[in-house]
Amino acid sequence: MTHLQVISTLGAAALLLIVLELVRRRRLLERYALVWLAVGVALVVLGAWGGLLETISDTLGVAAPANALFAIGLGFLIVLVLNFSVAVSQLTDQSKVLAQRLALLEERLRRQERLTDGEAAAPEPEPLSS
Repeated sequence: MTHLQVISTLGAAALLLIVLELVRRRRLLERYALVWLAVGVALVVLGAWGGLLETISDTLGVAAPANALFAIGLGFLIVLVLNFSVAVSQLTDQSKVLAQRLALLEERLRRQERLTDGEAAAPEPEPLSS
């Protein structure tokens, strides 16, 4: 194993440990952690198995293995950004619905307070005298 393979494998292992720690501390949701764990495992495999990247680049028809790695990384980043865009869109819609529900609840509370204040402020009727 070359010096570069050792460094890249250790870096990928560090990424795996960081992701696991973030999940443990509840700073990263499990559904996103699965993506990062898959990336970490792929990087460990690519780092440890030197000829794999060359085989992938030959299969894809890319001249240099580094170019294949950059192309795969760019594709991963595009998919990741698309995934986060979908998540942000869903959160935006949920925030809008929650804001509307909150406004309706506040209005209902104001009406209830007005009714309660109106009943308390109204004078009590005098008893009928006989």
